[in-house]
Amino acid sequence: MASLSASNHVARVLSVANHVADVDASSRIASSWRRCLVSHKLDPARQGPPQTLTEAEIRHAAEPMEQMIWLAMPELDDLARVLRDAGYCVNLADANATMLFSRLPGEADAKMFLDWKIYTGSNFAETFEGTNGLGTALAEEKPILVHRDEHFRAQWHMFSCAVAPLFDQAGRLAGAVNITSCREDLERTAHQLALAVTMEATRRMEGAIFRGHFHNAWIATVPGDGGSGLIAYDDDRRIIGACRSARLLLGLTDGMIASGIDLSRYIEFDHRAEGGAEDVVRLRRADGSALGQGQVAPPLRRRARPLAPRRDGPVDRFDALHRLAGRDPGLIKSVNRLRRIGDHNLPVLLHGETGVGKDVFARAIHAASNRARNNYVALNCAAMPESLIDAELFGYEAGAFTGARRDGSKGLIVQADRGTLFLDEIGDMPIGLQTRLLRVLENREVWPLGALKPVAVDIRLISATHRDLGRMAEQGAFRADLYFRLRGIEVRLPALRERADRDDVIRRIAREEAPNCRLSDEAWSQLAAYPFPGNMRQLRHVLRLAGCTAEDGVITDADLDLPPFGGRAAEPDLAAAERATIAEACASTAAA
Repeated sequence: MASLSASNHVARVLSVANHVADVDASSRIASSWRRCLVSHKLDPARQGPPQTLTEAEIRHAAEPMEQMIWLAMPELDDLARVLRDAGYCVNLADANATMLFSRLPGEADAKMFLDWKIYTGSNFAETFEGTNGLGTALAEEKPILVHRDEHFRAQWHMFSCAVAPLFDQAGRLAGAVNITSCREDLERTAHQLALAVTMEATRRMEGAIFRGHFHNAWIATVPGDGGSGLIAYDDDRRIIGACRSARLLLGLTDGMIASGIDLSRYIEFDHRAEGGAEDVVRLRRADGSALGQGQVAPPLRRRARPLAPRRDGPVDRFDALHRLAGRDPGLIKSVNRLRRIGDHNLPVLLHGETGVGKDVFARAIHAASNRARNNYVALNCAAMPESLIDAELFGYEAGAFTGARRDGSKGLIVQADRGTLFLDEIGDMPIGLQTRLLRVLENREVWPLGALKPVAVDIRLISATHRDLGRMAEQGAFRADLYFRLRGIEVRLPALRERADRDDVIRRIAREEAPNCRLSDEAWSQLAAYPFPGNMRQLRHVLRLAGCTAEDGVITDADLDLPPFGGRAAEPDLAAAERATIAEACASTAAA
């Protein structure tokens, strides 16, 4: 629908409300317009930004949802990556329509959202802003698409919103997932597809929330017409929880669940999972009729306890990776994915800014693998002169070139045989050497310089870069076939300023680098506010120096060597940091 002028839009809203316009009187948009005029007493011509909470108010509003946000964060980040090219802003809001989490699109589109205050802290309740995706979806507790001039207020006509309500583990309305685009070139059908993607992502979030809440219970996945339902039950098969769709499917109420009603009154299955993995089972209704195929997952306590120690390493071999991930949801998801692929020889591509700890993370991946007893060999492609990388990487035979060692050199790839080879700053590898590296990965053999036959190798390759290799491949600056070979699984290491557990990280590194000191309140305030462009490396150096200069074991703000950054060392640009997060996410598409 073409955009209408503000006056025409207002006239149309009024005519619909008065049943004058030729519009389906039962349509959800028309019904919402009438609510806005009659019940909410709103003016469609009103101008101005939405109500926006202060930082303190945002923290207060988010506190009850902290665990839910943490569990939903990986799916929200994935949704933002999928939809960013369509110019969508992705938000998670509470049940009051206050946005508590936002991911802006690319810079060209982000400005529109920042100018109109569509970001964290903004409130889009229907009672304030009239018909809009977020407010109306929450008011009706149903998914909805509000396309351009379907908004009640004329000023929102350039936006299209697709929203799915989010329900908690007890089937109660907890909030909504909102995606908003300002692209004029997208038709309604495109937004309908985006809404379908959002609804599916929201269902996965609800599943993560449910499983996280009932992690010590058995969980059955039950098929239904409206999608799968989740039922939590104890060792005696008494129901202790059910998601919204399962409640609707089986007619369960809070009272029934509180009474500990037996699962067999609704469904039965022949096999009971006793191992440590999720089992597929055939489900029957209580009357014996087939219900379909479902799944049964054991409690976390059983999944976490293997029947016997693994022969290829200690049970806690992923501990180092989990410590590095801390409480950052994105990193936790990445570590869990690395755990699931186990010892499969998939290449790993680490992506992150300088100083985020790519080498430390790579070493932890090596230590968690069945190659931990063999060599971990690292090469920084940016620090090595181009003329020497070839010989260092692939090795050479005696007399291969002037200045070569008398007995030749094995090369780093051969040295890493049966172990791990870590290539840092792979984006700086010369294009000619990229061809040779690709051949090694394809054939699993190395041709040293001057050699008459190849040397077979068995390596796991971990690469790292701060560059956008995908874009470089499109521009011909990096081999596309090598890029996809390197990217078996991509792990994005967030900048320190982007980490959800930033404060925890600062405290941990302070204990490591200055163990005999404590931070004064002023020093802590500076550290917590500083953007740390040098990330972990800079933080460690700052705290190591501060620990040496501190008097009486107290680090003050005078001990912190924090150079001005962007002219605002103690006041980071949060909007810029958020845009930086999205820019980094553009380079990372989640591996299946």
